[in-house]
Amino acid sequence: IVTVDDLVPDIGSLTARLAAAGYLSDPSLAAALFCAVRLPQPLLLEGEAGVGKTQAAKSLAEVLDTPLLRLQCFEGIDAAEALYEWNYPRQLLGIRLAEAQGADLVEESLFGEQYLVRRPLMQALEHPGPRPAVLLIDEVDRADEEFEAFLFELLAESTVTIPELGTIRATHPPIVI
Repeated sequence: IVTVDDLVPDIGSLTARLAAAGYLSDPSLAAALFCAVRLPQPLLLEGEAGVGKTQAAKSLAEVLDTPLLRLQCFEGIDAAEALYEWNYPRQLLGIRLAEAQGADLVEESLFGEQYLVRRPLMQALEHPGPRPAVLLIDEVDRADEEFEAFLFELLAESTVTIPELGTIRATHPPIVI
């Protein structure tokens, strides 16, 4: 299995791999991306529209041969929109099917994995590897402070608790841009 360390042993090799993927980075950005990959700690990129912030994350995912998961932030975004929600139409169909079959239905059966709709944060935490996913959190400055606090806590621990299912811990914490 090729690891992240094998793919990017140093800043120079990351710069070369990014260039091969069509992304030219200056030395300071390459160093910051290298730190985000190897430490791993979230990397905050700031700049005007069109300078390549999103493309940096896309190219990094390409270099690492791992998925890019994107969370688009906006004013009023909440944890459910970023993490998971329940598939209510499917749950309703499950209820109707149980009623039609005359089967007993317990509430716990309606809150299982098959009814969970995974959003970008959950997808990033559950990514099976072998290398971590690249999680692009776009326009994080548009989210409110409460959501930012939730986000930072989740990313620091790489875990989330779903009351109905328990705690989910990332085996490969995402690389966060």
